[in-house]
Amino acid sequence: MGAVTNGIKGAFRVGQTLSVLGRTGLNWVRGDRPPTPKLLRQTFENLGATYIKLGQFIASSPTFFPKEYVEEFQYCLDRTPSLPFGVIKRIIREELGRPIDQVYSEIDPVALASASIAQVHAAKLVTGEDVVIKVQKPGVENILLTDLNFLYLSARILETLAPKLSWTSLSGIVEEIQQTMMEECDFIKEANNLKVFREFLLNTHNDDATVPRVYEQCSTRRVLTMERFYGVPLTDLDSIRGFSKDPERTLITAMNTWFASLTQCEFFHADVHAGNLMVLKDGRVGFIDFGIVGRIRPDTWQAVSDFISAIMVGNFDGMADAMIRIGVTRRTVQVNELSSDLQRLYRQMDRMVPDDVPYEMGQAEDDVNNILMDMVKVGESHGLHFPREFALLLKQFLYFDRYVHILAPEMDVFMDERLTMLH
Repeated sequence: MGAVTNGIKGAFRVGQTLSVLGRTGLNWVRGDRPPTPKLLRQTFENLGATYIKLGQFIASSPTFFPKEYVEEFQYCLDRTPSLPFGVIKRIIREELGRPIDQVYSEIDPVALASASIAQVHAAKLVTGEDVVIKVQKPGVENILLTDLNFLYLSARILETLAPKLSWTSLSGIVEEIQQTMMEECDFIKEANNLKVFREFLLNTHNDDATVPRVYEQCSTRRVLTMERFYGVPLTDLDSIRGFSKDPERTLITAMNTWFASLTQCEFFHADVHAGNLMVLKDGRVGFIDFGIVGRIRPDTWQAVSDFISAIMVGNFDGMADAMIRIGVTRRTVQVNELSSDLQRLYRQMDRMVPDDVPYEMGQAEDDVNNILMDMVKVGESHGLHFPREFALLLKQFLYFDRYVHILAPEMDVFMDERLTMLH
């Protein structure tokens, strides 16, 4: 019976998807024709959960997708209307299998945040602790599976019609997205990620960073109850000054913690945007939201580390060698030719951005983004294809680069001895 119900829901969902696509097509015929990347982003937002996540995947994958799409999908909003509190209460009660008032003394009916997969409410346990409850929205998993099967089928058809696309392997990308999304739907996995990261902090004697404690007695696959953190985002310099005497030192703590996790934890936090890195009232750095994590093999990390070191000293042969070790290729890559192309790219950049031009926040961030994408493009022109973990790493480097410009504009990341992992 369940299979039949899911089949009907699945068919309904495919119908909804085709209806949104049809509406978009109709608007286009009527003359509403934004640039293609923007049109695609707006369509994805209208299609909901899976496509919003797919949009965010595109935004974090400069090694897979054209630059204009990567840039446009940075604006892909994962904010959706809150579900009525009655629905949320019912899910919590069903998941925990006991009356709510036996677990929580109060729950704020107004959501702190609402995204495509879950929404978050502040609450207090009957034992007195302040917590947040992350509640998965009903039907999300079924929608994800239906959408992803639909996308996978479309990708396979497209690959058959256009074999040149097969090395990019659209269906492979969809499979990877399916794996990461289904992980995000399993809060037991997220709770485990929090515990593993807490263990890593303990093992490295790091008292300056922390993660929320998980309350396992009131957490399930679809409900996650965590300690509530009080603090401000890492980008809010004025507020940080209220909690930390030395914002620069706080930033270095965040960066050292994250870099250490690359080699000393079984995963790294793969979404360190400002909302997920907080400065707490006691000055510690709080890492939150472990729904998206990345795993990198030690040999790949060694190559990435060599790549960074080579960039620091302007060693183009070293950069080329590291890029070849990071990438996947079907042909022999000539190190000296790749090295020459990287050197040419750098000369071009020097002409583009003279040293005496005053720094502008948005512009500089675009420059870093463009440089990394251009380097990836140069690698690809030599037949290299980079794994998504490399793109995820680059994305986090870009976030940290942004934080350095906000909190410590005078700091030279490559020369500062306090950044242990880069020296």
